[in-house]
Amino acid sequence: MREIRTIVVTGGPCGGKSTAMGWIQQAFSRLGYTVLFVPETATELISGGVAPWTCGTNLDYQRCQIRLQLEKEKIFRQAAMTMPQEKFLIVCDRGMLDNLAYMTGAEFLQVLREEGLTEQEALLRYDAVFHLVSAAKGMREFYTLGNNAARTETPEQAAELDDRLLTAWHGHPNLFIIDNCDGFDRKMEHLVDAIAEALGVAAAV
Repeated sequence: MREIRTIVVTGGPCGGKSTAMGWIQQAFSRLGYTVLFVPETATELISGGVAPWTCGTNLDYQRCQIRLQLEKEKIFRQAAMTMPQEKFLIVCDRGMLDNLAYMTGAEFLQVLREEGLTEQEALLRYDAVFHLVSAAKGMREFYTLGNNAARTETPEQAAELDDRLLTAWHGHPNLFIIDNCDGFDRKMEHLVDAIAEALGVAAAV
């Protein structure tokens, strides 16, 4: 029987998401999963010239981002259904509720209604959510803008955004917070352990 599990890796700026993808690929490929990665939609759009400051309004931009996010997730699931393997882990680099940190609740609900979704449906489309705490909170010396052209936040802004993102996902029943308390490698190990726990398998770090 085909198994397709979908998770979100989110968190504040410079939380380690890019590095985390390599750790997830290595660990869960060993466990027999075909790992598929849905790229971060905001980075794709902003790098291509579509941004809150280039669109008519922030709502116009967020509407574009949410619609593209939905379509990408749909396409990755459809693609998995055509592949011969039996176990799939679809990893979304940010998910639907991330948008809530950048718009009002009323705006977010408006766009969801346009897409025929409720907030609960948007939350529960993912099996689990993993929030990587920004380096701006606890590892400030490692906070950098250099590894993401779409990142513009100061450390103070990054810490505030980290809080807003975590609040946006607070209603998910399988929300895991991966903090900075033990250093970066241990942070990645904690992430892999948490994903394994959510999938009901033994970790393979």
